Amino acid sequence: MSYLETTAQLYAEAAEIPQIGLCCVSTPPIRLPGLKIPKIMQQMNYGCGSTVHPTELFGNPTVLYIGVGGGLEALQFAYFCRQPAGVVAVDPVAEMRLAATRNLQLAAQENDWFTPDFVKILEGDAFALPVPDASIDVVAQNCLFNIFEPADLKQALSEAYRVLKPGGRLIMSDPIATRPIPSHLQQDERLRALCLSGALTYDEYIQHLIAIGFGQVEIRARRPYRLLDVQSYSLDTPLLLESLDSVSFKVPVPDDGACVFTGKTAIYSGAEPELNDGAGHRLERGVPLAVCDKTAAQFSHQFPQDVIVTDSTWHYTGGGCC
Repeated sequence: MSYLETTAQLYAEAAEIPQIGLCCVSTPPIRLPGLKIPKIMQQMNYGCGSTVHPTELFGNPTVLYIGVGGGLEALQFAYFCRQPAGVVAVDPVAEMRLAATRNLQLAAQENDWFTPDFVKILEGDAFALPVPDASIDVVAQNCLFNIFEPADLKQALSEAYRVLKPGGRLIMSDPIATRPIPSHLQQDERLRALCLSGALTYDEYIQHLIAIGFGQVEIRARRPYRLLDVQSYSLDTPLLLESLDSVSFKVPVPDDGACVFTGKTAIYSGAEPELNDGAGHRLERGVPLAVCDKTAAQFSHQFPQDVIVTDSTWHYTGGGCC
């Protein structure tokens, strides 16, 4: 049995009987005015973080959600996209599609603003999304792509890129590893299906996004997720997994490389009222400016005496140099 078949079987079972803790959720579901989440949806919240970021959901975007699960995030997206088929949810597991359909019908009974036709559930998978090229504003996935082997991950990211409109956003929440995961764990299909052994390191994860063509990546959150202990996982030392929430934009990669925002700022402290680096960045003396990691490195190299570059906060929600 392949790891994808193992994953499908695991989540078919989880669709029939909710398995609380199947994925260790780092944060509770986002609460929004007038949104009531059925208890069964909360029990089936098999994710490691959140892909629902209100600042990315202005203007009634069309959302494609990959891996519908119990329907919780599809419902949350529908809160912002209140139109028929405003949210398209794709899942290869028939049992999960049925469970999500039932759960969304319950949600309609508890939320007078919501009707089930706001979410269109389709059979399909991440490797061949059943939607046309450049037709979607936002693609989202939570705790799914980390399961994939490298070739499958490349295909899934390519598909997300294909269906996005120019300027569209890929919103993801996945576990990442603080060091490479040993091969004996990577080869364990059940652990991979449980989102415990397929995680990439942060640098590997970001490079996959850039290699596909996403010209700007923004880190929304990075937090501890799970600890793989030495006793249970045959490790020499414990291995920490983190949950990473990111937004990647379908914009061209600049000639000098992609812009990756991790919460760094640059602060000018020189003698003049402001600093102009000649590359479009202007710093007022004493005023922090949010900068991407690439620009932060350039400032540190060009102006080591006059510009202070702060550390990554791993939380960025817009503004700054780009």
